[in-house]
Amino acid sequence: MAVVKPFRAVRPNAENVSQVAALPYDVYNRKEACEAVKGNPLSFLNIDRAETQFPDEVDTYADCVYEKARELLKTRIEDGTFIQDETPCYYIYRLTMNDRSQTGIVACSSVDDYVNQVIKKHENTREDKEQDRIRHVDTTDAHTGPIFLAYRAMEKLDRLTARVTLGTPVYDFISDDGIGHTVWKIAAPGLVKEIEDAFLQVPATYIADGHHRAASAVKVGLKRREEHPDHTGKEPYHYFLSVLFPDEQLMIMPYNRVVKDLNGLSKEEFLNRITESFTVASAGPLPYSPEKKGTFGMYLDGQWYRLEAKPEILRQDLVKGLDVSVLQDYLLGPVLGIGDPRTDKRIDFIGGIRGLKELEKRTKEDMTVAFSMYATSIQELLNVADAGLLMPPKSTWFEPKLRSGLFIHLLSQ
Repeated sequence: MAVVKPFRAVRPNAENVSQVAALPYDVYNRKEACEAVKGNPLSFLNIDRAETQFPDEVDTYADCVYEKARELLKTRIEDGTFIQDETPCYYIYRLTMNDRSQTGIVACSSVDDYVNQVIKKHENTREDKEQDRIRHVDTTDAHTGPIFLAYRAMEKLDRLTARVTLGTPVYDFISDDGIGHTVWKIAAPGLVKEIEDAFLQVPATYIADGHHRAASAVKVGLKRREEHPDHTGKEPYHYFLSVLFPDEQLMIMPYNRVVKDLNGLSKEEFLNRITESFTVASAGPLPYSPEKKGTFGMYLDGQWYRLEAKPEILRQDLVKGLDVSVLQDYLLGPVLGIGDPRTDKRIDFIGGIRGLKELEKRTKEDMTVAFSMYATSIQELLNVADAGLLMPPKSTWFEPKLRSGLFIHLLSQ
C-alpha cells in the first residue's frame, strides 16, 4: 500500500507566488530558459536551470552551475521569498485549464515504494538525463520539481479533498499561459492523519509525468542511506516530492511525431508502401486530428491524409496494441527506417499542447512528414504499468503541467 507523508514545505510567500512559479525545467532548451528568466529574477527557473546565470560558453553541467542553484535557493529562503511551514502538512493543488480542473494532493512519496514497485512506471529513463537532476537534488539538498503521480480514484480521498477546498486557499493565481493554480494547506493533525491513513488503502500509485525526476530523487535517497548507515528511516531523504491525482480527473494529450526524410523513397513510393498496412485517404487542407483509436493523421507535401490501421495489424497486447506501437512497428520502423525512436536523430516528438499547426510548421522548416496521433488513454497507461510493462518513448503528454517552485522538499531539516 502507498506510503504518502505530509512534510514541511518550503514555499513562496503569497505576494511573490505568481512570479516564482515556473514550468518544469525540461520543457525548455537552454536558449528558451535564458529567455524565460529575463526580467524575472524570482522565477524558479533561475534555480532549476542555473546555467541561465552564466554566459553560453559555461557548460550546462559544470560544477559551478549546481553550486549557483544551491546559492540562489539559499538566498531566496533567507530573503523571505520562501517561507517554511512549522509542522508537517499536506497541500491541495488544483490546476484549471479551459474550464477543466484536476485536483491533487501534494505530499512526499516513499523511496521504498518506488524500489518495491508500489509506485509504478510506464517508461524507461536515460542515465545521462538522470545525472543532471541527481546532481541538482544532491547539491541543492532539495527536491524542487514535484513528480506527477496518479492513483485509481478513491471515494474517501475525494471526500477529504472536497472538504478542504471549501476553505480559503493560500494561493490563487493565473499563470501567463492562462492556467489557474489554487493551493490549500492542510495542517490540522486530525485531517492530516485521515489523509495518511486513506493512502494506506491505495494499492499502487503511477508515475504520469516525471520519470527522470523520480529516478533521480530515488537514487539520491539511496546514496544518502549508504552515506548514513545509522539512519532511522524517518529522514526526509527517504521520501520525494509528489503531487497525486485521481486517475479520472486526468487528461492525456497526443504526442505527435515528425520525421526528417522519407528514407530515400519518393513520395509515390512512400505512399504505396504504407498502403500495405494502412488505408490512406486524403483529408483535405485542414489539419486532421484522429477521431478514434487506430487512426492517424499524416501531413506530407502540403496535404493532410487520414490513415487507418488495417484490422490484421491490430493487436490485443497491452503494449503492441497502443497506437504509438502500431505506427512505430508498421510505418516508422519498416518504411521510414526509424529503428530506435529514443536515439534516432531523424525523428522528433511534438507535445499535443503545441497543436497541429506546429506539425505543418516543422515540415516547412526541417522535417518532411508529420503524424498526428490519437491520445493514449489513462486506462491504457495504468494497465501497462500494472502488468510491469513499458510503453514506447513519448507515448503520453499530460496537460496542464505542474509548476516548479510552489513546493520544495528539503532533504535535511
